[in-house]
Amino acid sequence: MSFFKQGKQSDRIGYWLVAPYLLFTAVLWVYPFLWGLVISTKKWNIISPHKEFIGLENFVRLFQDPLFWISIKNTFYFMVVFIPLAIVSSFTVAWLLNRIKFLQAFFATGYLMSYVSAGVAYSVVFRLLFSGDGLINTWLAQIGVTIPWFSDPRIAMASIALIVVWKFLGYYALIFLAGLQAIPRSMYESAEIDGASQWTQLRRITIPLVNSSFTIILVFATMLSFNVFTEVYLITGGGPLDSTQTPMTQIYYHTFEALQAGYGSSFAVTIAALSFAFVLVVKKSVEREVVY
Repeated sequence: MSFFKQGKQSDRIGYWLVAPYLLFTAVLWVYPFLWGLVISTKKWNIISPHKEFIGLENFVRLFQDPLFWISIKNTFYFMVVFIPLAIVSSFTVAWLLNRIKFLQAFFATGYLMSYVSAGVAYSVVFRLLFSGDGLINTWLAQIGVTIPWFSDPRIAMASIALIVVWKFLGYYALIFLAGLQAIPRSMYESAEIDGASQWTQLRRITIPLVNSSFTIILVFATMLSFNVFTEVYLITGGGPLDSTQTPMTQIYYHTFEALQAGYGSSFAVTIAALSFAFVLVVKKSVEREVVY
C-alpha cells in the first residue's frame, strides 16, 4: 500500500512541476491556434471590428492559390538542403568536440554564439557578404568564379538554407554532444578489444545509440523548415521570381500588408496542421528505442 501511496504522491509532484509549462502552452499556443481557427472562417481586415462569417471560403481560395503551392514546394526544397547539411555538420562538430579533452566547454560555447545571434543582424551581414560585389564573390572572382547566391532562382533557397545551417549548427551539435556523452565508455572498450575499427565503432555503436538525439534534431529541423521567415524577408523578400516564398512570408503579407486576416489565418492553420502531420510521420519513422 505504501508503494501506491508513494506513486500517487510522485504523480502529484510531477503534475505540479509540468503545470507552468502546460499553462504556458495553453495561453501562448492553444488559445492563439483556436482563435486563428475562428478567424479563418471570417472576412476581416484587422482594422474594422466587423467580422463577416464566410465559412470555408478562405480555405477554398487557399487551395486555389498558386503561391500557396509554390511556398510548399519551396519549403520542401529548403528541407532537402537544410536537414541533411544540418545533421551531418552538427554531428561532425559534436563528434570532434567529444574527442577534445581540454577546453571542450569553451569550444562548444563558441559554436553556440551563432544560435544566440539576432536574426535581423546576421541576415543583414550575410546579405552583404553574399551580394554580387560582396566579400565572398570578391574572393571567388580571383579564381574566375562568381555565384549569384540570392539572384538566381535555382539556388536562392539553397543559399538561405546554408545561412540557417550556420545559425543552428552549434545548437544541434550540443544536442548530439549530450547524446554522445551518454554512451558508456565500456562499449567502446569492448569493441576495441574485439578489434573493431574506428569506422565500425561509429557505424555500429555511436550512430545507433544517438538515435534519440537524431530524432529530436530531425523534429526541430522539420518544424523550422515550415517557419523560415526572417532570413527570407530581409535578404530576398520572397524573390527572385517567388523562388524563396515561404508559408511565413505569405502569412505575413496577407495578414499585415494586404489586411486579409481571415485568409492569413486559414494559411496559418493549414500550415500548422501540415507541419504537425509531417513531424509526426518523421518521428514515427526514425524513432527507435535505445538500449545501452
